[in-house]
Amino acid sequence: MNQKVLNLHINQALELFGLFDWWYPQRLVEETGLKAERVKSLTKLRKAFNESAGKNPARLTRKQMDILDVFAHNLSFLESKALEDILPIHVDGDKFKFIDLFAGIGGIRKPFNSIGGKCVLTCEWDDYAQKTYKANWASCEEHQFISDIKNITQPKYKDGKPKSGKAQANHINDIMPDHDVLLAGFPCQPFSIAGVSKKNALNRAHGFECPDQGQLFFDICRILTVKQPPIAILENVKNLKSHNKGTTFQVIKEILSNLPSHQEILFSRKIYENKQAYWIANLRDEKPDPKIINGKHYTPQHRERIVLLCIREDIVEKLGLNTKINLKNIIMPESRPTLMDILEPNTKVNDKYTLTPKLWAYLYNYAAKHKAKGNGFGYGMVKRNKTDVTRTLSARYYKDGSEVLINQDNMKKSKEKDGRPRRMTPQECSRLMGFVTKDEHFNIPVSDTRAYKQFGNSVVVPVFKAVADLIEPHISEIIKCNK
Repeated sequence: MNQKVLNLHINQALELFGLFDWWYPQRLVEETGLKAERVKSLTKLRKAFNESAGKNPARLTRKQMDILDVFAHNLSFLESKALEDILPIHVDGDKFKFIDLFAGIGGIRKPFNSIGGKCVLTCEWDDYAQKTYKANWASCEEHQFISDIKNITQPKYKDGKPKSGKAQANHINDIMPDHDVLLAGFPCQPFSIAGVSKKNALNRAHGFECPDQGQLFFDICRILTVKQPPIAILENVKNLKSHNKGTTFQVIKEILSNLPSHQEILFSRKIYENKQAYWIANLRDEKPDPKIINGKHYTPQHRERIVLLCIREDIVEKLGLNTKINLKNIIMPESRPTLMDILEPNTKVNDKYTLTPKLWAYLYNYAAKHKAKGNGFGYGMVKRNKTDVTRTLSARYYKDGSEVLINQDNMKKSKEKDGRPRRMTPQECSRLMGFVTKDEHFNIPVSDTRAYKQFGNSVVVPVFKAVADLIEPHISEIIKCNK
């Protein structure tokens, strides 16, 4: 066997073997039909493979080669085929390069891959979200996956002291790959209504004062200052506009629109002379604000998010893009999927998704108590029909499912369910968020609890497909203008 063929076989075996890094064993059993003991054995083998790695992760050690050989030769044809069926898909194009920051499970990445983009760096801190991301999106060889953006944007010297000024900027320039588009759904918890209420209740800082997540916007601005990508698309909750009586959003607008003037905030001193600020599409539009897009136009879910479409000012001026790109021109479909298109028949859904009698009694009585007081607190019930729209799916959905309960009146004859409502399954959540249609399948390698959190933190994918489609006709000339 020549070296080229040997390398091909090794890469194929590594690709299948890698699945055991991402998939929760029970999920692998469910998805592949492999026996639980077999999955347990292969998972243990993969762990031994990882523990045998050398100093150079790109080079296999002798022990790793021996373990890989055992894996490849002991895998039956049917097992190999079952694992191949859940391999992540290759979605990268070659028209432009982009980075995917605070990526979650890839909701913003997918639309920009679909218009020809190649993802060269992904940043996501949550280990479980990384598993779902890697289980669905196969990346190019040059792609980097990092956990903490601060390792790039806020580097430290060996003695632990933070770098600043030119040293900080040089580190960002050296580590961060060149890219044409920066995508960032930066964490919304410091600015969301629920997040602010929780932090207030715990007497913790929110907004920019939140030490872990509130400062990440400034890390984005550090990258924009150093790398100057032609396009940046930022996403957050609608409440970002009104947080702290509008002061938070005012700061965001000011820094992006006057980026070179804020180097002292970002790097502790001014270090650049010839850097560009960013034009923000529809910046001054207020009511209705086209920057706030409701996902209900694309899937049957009420989910409002703010989208900041930013283009470097020199390019905007040169190409006259301020008159060509307008969020008011985003295409909204004449028809969208309905809950009939998303939900499985109740009779086909596992009983574990039906609320227990105790939980249903609690939610029912809680809602009745607040209704009697004239409050709007309570669960959100929908039916499997063509007209209902759900409430916003949240990261707390795993707790009781109260914001989106599926009516099961047709199950009243069932002693087990007695007409009690149910949660959506994780696969139904993937459709409600627009990742896939009913004819497709989204790989969910983690537990239900983790999956619910991930979908609750994600974006409605078709919303960003509409944003990507809006700028696609201009991307080639923007990139050409940048050279």
